[in-house]
Amino acid sequence: MTSIAILGANGRLGRVVAKAFIEAGYDVRAVTRSGKLPRELGKTTAVAADALDRAGLIAATAGADIVFNGLNPVYSDWSTALPMAENVMAACRANGARHLFPGTIYNFGQPMPPLLREDTPFLPTTEKGRIRVAMEARFRAEADAGHVRTVLLRAGDFFGGTGTGGWFDTVMASKVTNGTYTAAGPVDLVHEWTYLPDLANAFVALAENLDRLGAYEALHFPGHPVTDLEMKAAMEKAVGRPLKLSALPWWVLRAGGPFVPMWRALVSMSYLRFEEHRLVSDRLEGIIGPIPHTPLEQAVAAALVDLGIEVDGIDYPARAA
Repeated sequence: MTSIAILGANGRLGRVVAKAFIEAGYDVRAVTRSGKLPRELGKTTAVAADALDRAGLIAATAGADIVFNGLNPVYSDWSTALPMAENVMAACRANGARHLFPGTIYNFGQPMPPLLREDTPFLPTTEKGRIRVAMEARFRAEADAGHVRTVLLRAGDFFGGTGTGGWFDTVMASKVTNGTYTAAGPVDLVHEWTYLPDLANAFVALAENLDRLGAYEALHFPGHPVTDLEMKAAMEKAVGRPLKLSALPWWVLRAGGPFVPMWRALVSMSYLRFEEHRLVSDRLEGIIGPIPHTPLEQAVAAALVDLGIEVDGIDYPARAA
């Protein structure tokens, strides 16, 4: 049985990915700082390790065939991102493990082309973008040296799965129970969204096709490129009633940014809400076959259920126990 260590298994992405690999029959090891896991990951082996402790991370991933790197620092402070990436490389190198990594669109900078292809050049214009580019360069260097083979799958903004902290739950759906949908930018602008269970299933499919992949692969995951108006309509269908439309008060975040680190971090990346973009892949389907894709209305309904919001008459997947 193939074994996989999920780093950051308590995080939103890590939980969904771990669950997908469990369902696919993998031997899943969930690595978290505390060694404690949410209930939906009860069938995994729990291991405690701090990603900033290189020796501890090497020990925690010993024997794993694959390491899924779901680590992510606090959004307002990415000073630990590169040190953690170095430690993951050391762990994969020491244990001979394949490295799976979720990429972001931060690399492309501002302005962004409306179509982001796998050969679109990186031109980062923010600190987060530059850090992400540096991380990917490090992964590629390890692969080119014959040390660690990496498969990167780049995705858009997350929705779905348990946990909070994304734009979908903290902004768009934050006032749905009060009858309001909140848009974070122009309502007719296409934004790339990724339904997490779909992304997790794509990672499983990649893991099952590793023999078809090179030492370093950077692929794109086409998710749901939709406007706020389309997202709002899907939420209205899910909850069974019209929603008022409101706008995120960016001026408040900009005014408070110098005093609130999280607001400052959000403002630094605000261009993503004001520039149309979608991810395009020329290669993913040829590797894994049909790309996992839950229809928007079903995905939105399931994501609302995961947030504890009641939906109306939609055939959605059951919420994790």
